Amino acid sequence: MLGAFFSVAAIVLFVLAHEAGHFVAAKATGMKVTEFFFGFGPRIWSFRRGETEYGFKVIPLGGYVKIVGMSQLEEVPPEDIGRTYREKEFWKKSVVVLSGVAMNFLIAYVMFFGLNLSQGMPVPTNEVAVVVEALDDARPSPAALAGLRPGDVIVAVDGVPTETWDEVASTLAARPGETITLTVRRDASTVELSATLAERRDPETGTVRGFLGVGPTQVREPIGVGTAAGIAGRQVWASVGFTFQALGNLIRPENLTTLAGGLVGQDVPDEIRPVSPIGIAQIGAQTDQIGVANFIGLLASVNIILGTLNVLPLYPLDGGHFAVALYEKLTGRRVDIRKLAPIAAMVIAFVAFLGLVAIVLDIVNPIRL
Repeated sequence: MLGAFFSVAAIVLFVLAHEAGHFVAAKATGMKVTEFFFGFGPRIWSFRRGETEYGFKVIPLGGYVKIVGMSQLEEVPPEDIGRTYREKEFWKKSVVVLSGVAMNFLIAYVMFFGLNLSQGMPVPTNEVAVVVEALDDARPSPAALAGLRPGDVIVAVDGVPTETWDEVASTLAARPGETITLTVRRDASTVELSATLAERRDPETGTVRGFLGVGPTQVREPIGVGTAAGIAGRQVWASVGFTFQALGNLIRPENLTTLAGGLVGQDVPDEIRPVSPIGIAQIGAQTDQIGVANFIGLLASVNIILGTLNVLPLYPLDGGHFAVALYEKLTGRRVDIRKLAPIAAMVIAFVAFLGLVAIVLDIVNPIRL
């Protein structure tokens, strides 16, 4: 249960950090902030400090910072003239609306960096960790037919010593369809096994490669600060790309239909299943199974998802506000926000739909690892 508590606390912290980014940027650029809340709807608890009210509201599905003049339709008191969002220069508007996203990406980067520095870099060894039992066509894999077992250490291929997993992998890849002899260290003895490699086509290059059907054991080696920082940056970039891909897959009509079916008890594949804070808490409660490092990596990914979703150029998301500011900068014309109301309604409806599906699934079919 402690993991579940930390999960909920982390999500609240991530949302507050996102809104704090907007808040600090708005204050720094001379804008007036009147509200800083976690949640929506009726107030649960709040307090006022200076000109800003801080607090929590009933519906815990995000948060918001209210900046004077964010909407053209808002009436601004005379004393606030000069401190409104809509009066500020383009660069100040951009900093304010994108600072929340920047906070989420920064948190994810720091978490990935800390994991890399503390855990080290995974390096594959010649020891077999996994043996694939069958090929895609259900035939036994070459490794299974040869009698390879987890724990075996491949020390040579056709009598040529292999000191690293890269040497093993490159040798096997270069010999599709050929029969090879593997020299394997098993417990305290050495055995020789014969295997005829299967053929697999690389989906990216189209090259046919040899396939044995084993996965290596990995060990972690210490790395320096610079290496950890570089890997963290690549992890953030890769996670952003994966999130965009997942969102693109999610909005396909057939997948939206499947998600809607989840509201009435139909099965939803894990590949498109959205996860609510309830689901994150359920995963957190199973930290003993997935490990603390994997759980921290998951929380880092939650920040990536929050940041990527908000950066989409759709009003009223942060990216939508930036798109409006950019359009006004390039054209010199004010955008009629009333014309963006249908887009805003669709975006809000879509996010609410995903949230509802996620909550229902997490309650009816809890995540079990």
